[in-house]
Amino acid sequence: MNNIKFALIGLALASTVSLAEDCATPTPPTLPDGASATKEQMLAGQKSVKGYQAANTEYRACLDPQVSAAEVAAAGDSPSEEATAALKKLSDDYNASVSKEEEVALKFNEALKAYKAAHPG
Repeated sequence: MNNIKFALIGLALASTVSLAEDCATPTPPTLPDGASATKEQMLAGQKSVKGYQAANTEYRACLDPQVSAAEVAAAGDSPSEEATAALKKLSDDYNASVSKEEEVALKFNEALKAYKAAHPG
């Protein structure tokens, strides 16, 4: 019975790793220089940030089932090194996408402040 359990966990892990490779990490947008950008460039930058945020939401939704499967595989009494490594990688990828999205939003907000300073009123 334990052999079947371990075989199923191994199969879930193999599926998780291959499926995670199918989730495409979004490329961060190039942001405008707020001090010299036109209004149109700032609006285009805002649109690219929103698109990036939407792509990150889709990316994390793609990762969610793999993270859940890896959590189950790593939750056993004696999880394999592969199970814990897969969970760590998926969790790191997920968290990195959140951090990068926050970084892009912060940089855009800084560009927006620079734009407003360069174009008062």
